Amino acid sequence: MIELLRTNDPVVISYIEALMRDAGLSFFVADQNMSIMEGSLGVLPRRVLVAEDDVEQARRILTDAGFADEMRDG
Repeated sequence: MIELLRTNDPVVISYIEALMRDAGLSFFVADQNMSIMEGSLGVLPRRVLVAEDDVEQARRILTDAGFADEMRDG
C-alpha cells in the first residue's frame, strides 16, 4: 500500500474514507488506534494508504476534492 496523506483531522479522514469507498478503491487508514497511546490528544497523525493499483485514481480524486497540497509524494 502507498501512503497518500497524513492528517490529525478526523473530519478530513472521514471525508477521504467516503471518497475512496464511493470510488470503490482499496484503502486503509493506519494509526487510528494510536489515540489510546497518546491519550486522545490528536497529536499523532493518521495515514491514508491506498492499494498500489489504485494510486493514480486516488490521487486524482483527492486532487479534485482539494487535497493536492496535503498529499504525500511518492
